[in-house]
Amino acid sequence: MIRGYAPGGYAVADSTAQGTFDEVIDGFDTEVQAIARALKSLIASIHSDFVEVDWPRQKIASYGIGPRKMSEHYAYIAPQTNYVNLGFYHGVALNDPAGLLEGAGKRLRHIKIKSISDANRKEIVSLLKVALSERKKADRDRYF
Repeated sequence: MIRGYAPGGYAVADSTAQGTFDEVIDGFDTEVQAIARALKSLIASIHSDFVEVDWPRQKIASYGIGPRKMSEHYAYIAPQTNYVNLGFYHGVALNDPAGLLEGAGKRLRHIKIKSISDANRKEIVSLLKVALSERKKADRDRYF
């Protein structure tokens, strides 16, 4: 399932739909690309051995504790024209005291990140840490 390891040391899952992070952000303006890269660096700073799955056609890079999207992934980066969505696959389960999460789906929530300084807000870091912990706990609970 793991295709290999990228230069940063994180795992890249094997998938026929997969491409690269650069392909996901290709075609967006430099500011949007910089925000997306900052978010990826932020994820790497809190989860050094994350698994990344990239879907260039859908313009989504997804991050998790394993390659399975809805059961093992906790966050995704989705560039838009003027901002980047930082999404959470199980966002409804997250404690969000700052009220940053948007969306009305059954599970998914997202935050519109409009600048690199937004990406580095302590509330964003906290949500990513909580989302990672939630997925690790859910994974442990599957086996016990």
